[in-house]
Amino acid sequence: MSHPPMPDADELACLDELIADLSPQADQLLPFLHRVQERLGHVSPAAMRFAAHAFNLSRADVYGVVTFYGDFRETPVGDTVVQLCMAEACQAVGARALAAHAEQRLGVPLGSSTADGTHHLEAVYCLGNCALGPSMRVKDAVHGRVTPGRFDTLLQLPATNRSRS
Repeated sequence: MSHPPMPDADELACLDELIADLSPQADQLLPFLHRVQERLGHVSPAAMRFAAHAFNLSRADVYGVVTFYGDFRETPVGDTVVQLCMAEACQAVGARALAAHAEQRLGVPLGSSTADGTHHLEAVYCLGNCALGPSMRVKDAVHGRVTPGRFDTLLQLPATNRSRS
């Protein structure tokens, strides 16, 4: 069985900084992981190994937390994360058509990042905005009643030659 890599010197310095004011108690794992995610954009295997050691947990415990919560990522993604709600309420008012438009405009399927690394497109299953579907979240802002045209506007995508709804 292979072990996750140790953090390199730069990552280790960053992780040391992020954990500096936290106690080594297991209840501080989530705050630490949120800091790592915010600063590095993902929680690498090396960061999980670091966290397991720092909080006296198994690597499996840390991995379980990272994979349980949808906001944590194990690998880097595009700079702007675009989440499309695909729950039933949003699907009833056009989420599938919006997803098809988003995939076409960004040139990637759901769950992927654009080749230039500017956007990451993913499906989520409830943004808590059911009455205003279809909904999407761009970074930390949730938007409702998103049409294909509004999608393009929110992401500041260039206009296309076809009419938009």
